[in-house]
Order: sequence, then C-alpha cells, then structure tokens
Amino acid sequence: MFNRRSFVQTLGGGALALPLLESTSMATAANAKDTPSRLLVVGNPYGAHPEHFFPVQFGKDFRLPKTIRSLEWLRDRISILSHTDHNMKSGHGREISFLSGVLPDMSAAFAEKNMSIDQIVARRVGANTRYASLHACLGRSIRMSWNANGVDIKPFTDVQRMYDHLFQNLTEKERQTARQLLHQNSSVLDAVREQFAGVRKRASRSDQVRLDLYANSLRDMEKNLVNREKWVDRDKPSLDLSEYFQGSEITIENDYNAVFDMVAYAFQTDLTRVAVIGYSPELNYTDVDGVNRGYHGCTHNGKNEETVAELVAIESFQVEQMARCLKKLDDTPEPNADGSMLDHTVVMFGSGMGYGGTHSNKNLPILVAGGGLEHCGHVDTRDSSGNNMPLCNLFLALLQHFGLEYEQFNQSTAAFDFKTGKA
Repeated sequence: MFNRRSFVQTLGGGALALPLLESTSMATAANAKDTPSRLLVVGNPYGAHPEHFFPVQFGKDFRLPKTIRSLEWLRDRISILSHTDHNMKSGHGREISFLSGVLPDMSAAFAEKNMSIDQIVARRVGANTRYASLHACLGRSIRMSWNANGVDIKPFTDVQRMYDHLFQNLTEKERQTARQLLHQNSSVLDAVREQFAGVRKRASRSDQVRLDLYANSLRDMEKNLVNREKWVDRDKPSLDLSEYFQGSEITIENDYNAVFDMVAYAFQTDLTRVAVIGYSPELNYTDVDGVNRGYHGCTHNGKNEETVAELVAIESFQVEQMARCLKKLDDTPEPNADGSMLDHTVVMFGSGMGYGGTHSNKNLPILVAGGGLEHCGHVDTRDSSGNNMPLCNLFLALLQHFGLEYEQFNQSTAAFDFKTGKA
C-alpha cells in the first residue's frame, strides 16, 4: 500500500504534500538559446510613494523622480508602468500575490495556481545551472516566490549562509555524505513512483485530476536529484566578500551590497539564471542618511513632510542597491555573445502593494530594465475605458520573452507590448 505519510517524512516535510488543487499544465517551451537569458526580481513590501516613483511625463522624454533617480544612466533601457495592478481590494496580505496575481485561497481557478513567474522561468532556464533559482530577503520574508504546490520559497535571511551556499565547497567527507543521501533519496523516489503508479490506475477521474500536480512534483524532485548529483563533485566559483565587513560596523548597505554582488557573480559564473531579492518589512534603515524611523512607521506618515522624506530615502536606497548591481552587469560583457550581461538579464522592480500609506493595492510601482527589450519609457497602461491593466499582462509578455509558449497567464487579458506600452 502507498504510504504517503512515511514518504513525506522521509523527504523532510511537506514539499510533496498531496495537492487538493486541480492539475497544472505547462506550456511547451521553445528550444533553449545558446546565450543564457536571466531574470532578476527585486521587491519591497510597501510599494512606493507615488509622487516620487512615477514620472510626471509619459513617453521616453521624462524626468526621473527622486526614488528612481539612481537609474538615470539607464533611462533608455527602462520601462515604467503606471496604472497596473492585480485588481485586488486594498489592505495587507495581498502583496503575496505580487508575482502571480493570484492569492493562495483563489488559486484553484487558474492553470498555474499561484506559482510565481520566477519559478516558471526557473523551470525553463535553470536545467543546466547549479541552482535553478536563488532567493534572499534579509529579514522576515515578504513571500514573493511560490512553487507549483502553492508553498512559498524560503529565502536566505543571512549573508553568511547565502555565501556558504553559493561559494563554499564541501569537504570530501561532506561530499561523501551528500552522495549517500542522494542515493537514498533516489531509492525512496523509485519506490514511491512505483507505488504511485498503482494508486493512479485505481483513481477516479476526479482523483486523476487532483493527482496531476503531485505527479509533477515527483518529476520535479527527480530532476532536482539528478541535477544535485551532477554538481556534488564540482567545485564552486570563489568570491571574496571580506571588503564589505572590514574595519567598521556592519550596515544594511554592506549587507545588501554583498547580496547583490553575490547575485551578479552567480549570474556571471552561471550558478543560476533566476534570482529574487526582497526587502523585509522588518528591516532597520536607520543606517541610511536621513532615516530615523522604522520602515512601516514611515509609510503611515499622514503626509508629514519630514516622515515622507524618510520614506522616500528608504525607497531610494532600495532602488540604488539594485542600480548598483545593474551597473555591474552592464559593465560585464556577455560571454560568447554581443552586448553586456544586463542586455541578457530582465530586471523587474516592484511590489504587490501600491502605497503603504493607504494600504492601497492599486497602481503598483513597476519598473522593468535590461533584457534586450525594446523599452518604452514611462507609459500609462490603462485601456480606452480607463481601466488599469492587469499586471499579469506584463508577466505574460515576460514569459513569452523567455521562450514559454503561453497565450494566457492567470488574470492576463493580452500580452503587454513593450513597443507600444499597451496590451
């Protein structure tokens, strides 16, 4: 008899919990390109102060407001999308839908459930990398990234642990232990696959649908085991981060410089092609010039000029750290291809909340850069009736950019067109 409980316990928890949702269908991906395509998502929990994020002017001839002014050097390769969101009621708790447009409790109605776009892209481009994706949020996670089972992916919250994961080689004893564990897990997976096949033969049509997602999880785990076995005996690239932690107190700037530099180097050495970096709602920004209050407190500013200035300083800092990383990517030639690494890396900054001061989930602050896209500058994405564009329209366009043959993604109505700035 298929012992579901013992299998889940053997593999360490609920990663393969039997789904209650309907099956998910993956579109057929196009053949992989020789040159890597990458995705970097940077998100925060509280959105952005609108007057300091969105330019006043539309089109390509716009002035960058204070929050995004650090991207001035990149102005010809960015798209700023006004009036786009997931059409959700305002309030905390809905920001977790940022990268899918779907809340967990409403996911059954959608083909991809609430799987986030970074994970869909990772399945497309991560097969030949050591890590399919990389996640960091130095503090409590804002839960941006979700797998096919509707489970949020836990990010690295500590710089040292992230460094060890990416760049610290295993000792020979640790490699031997890893090989043994992989062999044991492979044997367990073989046994489960055989028993699962028997369960599926006897299942009703309704149960067959519910079991599809579980079968997908088995296949994903099998691929993961094969990939881990391939890499266990290969040394990792080396990276020296000591310059960030010498001679002075550790600051939030040092920490995020280290995180972004690790991501840039992981891209450069092809450790991964997908990364998600979050700014925790609990981060202390008092190291940033002009900030004396907590992040959440600054969002509830009552339009007090001093408090708004602190909030804008925090949001400007967030974009500045990303901009620094993008400059590194732009200064690095793409191996075996024309252009820079940034030209082959799609970068998106944004949030699942529009503005924390009002708990609004409308008009999300969304900015896309790089990736070789034909960028449109600042665009008003509303349709002719004045309705905000579903953010999933942008996600559909990005999935298609990565070679995924999707005609719809969750709440999308059409693919966003970077040339026209409309869907």
